[in-house]
Amino acid sequence: MPHTIKILFYLFVLLPRLTDAQTATTPETNPNAIHIKQTPDFAVTGDGTALQWKNADWVPVLSRSNPKTSYHANVKLLYSTLGIYCLFSCEDRKITATLNADFADLFKEDVVEVFFWPDEAVPIYFEYELSPNNYELAILVPNLNGNAFGWRPWHYEGDRTTRHATRIFHDDKGITSWTAEFFIPYSLLSPILKTPPQKGSQWRANMYRIDYDEEVSYFSWQLTRKNFHDYQRFGTLLFD
Repeated sequence: MPHTIKILFYLFVLLPRLTDAQTATTPETNPNAIHIKQTPDFAVTGDGTALQWKNADWVPVLSRSNPKTSYHANVKLLYSTLGIYCLFSCEDRKITATLNADFADLFKEDVVEVFFWPDEAVPIYFEYELSPNNYELAILVPNLNGNAFGWRPWHYEGDRTTRHATRIFHDDKGITSWTAEFFIPYSLLSPILKTPPQKGSQWRANMYRIDYDEEVSYFSWQLTRKNFHDYQRFGTLLFD
C-alpha cells in the first residue's frame, strides 16, 4: 500500500475506531447509572431521619409532562443483605389521596413508584407504588412486546412483606411536601431474582412520581417514551 494511502487509511478508518474504543461508555461512566451503597438494616419511619440515609445521595426525579410545575422530587436508595431501601422526597402543596386500600389503583392519585428489573434475560420486572396515605401496591409485571399486566404476590406474609411509612409536612401556609420510605425484601422478588445483589452487581430500574393538582404531572428518573412500562429505557443501578 503506498505511503500516502496508508496515512489516509489510518486517519479515516483506524483512528475513529480507536477513538470510539477509548471513549466507549462503561458502567462506571454511564450517565444513566447510579451507585447504591450497602447498609446495615434499619427501621423505616417515613421521614428519612435514619442516620444511614446520610450515606446516600439524592437522585433527581424530573417532571416530564407538565412544564408549569415548580415541584421537585428526589429519591435515595440503599441496599442491605436482606433487601432494598428507598426514600422519596416530593414537594407538594396539595395532596390528592382518597384511596384507602392496599393494591388499589394508586397511580390514579398522588403516588411514588419504583420499577426493578434485576434479570434482563426475562421481560419481567417488579413494580412498587406507595401513596401519601401509606397504602401500597406490589406486583410482578410480565411485559411481552408492550403487553404488560401486573400479578399480585402469593403468600404475601412474613419475610416476604415490605416495610413502609410516609409523612406529610406543613408550614404556616399549609402542605409543603411529603416523603415515602420503604424496604423491599429480596424474597419478594422471587423468582426473577436468583441471588441478592453483591458488590459489582447491576440491575435495570426506574423511579417515578405522579402528582395530581390542577394538572397531572409525571416525573421520572430516566425518560421513557409512551409510559412508565418502557423497560428498555430504564437506567442502571450499580451496587457498591
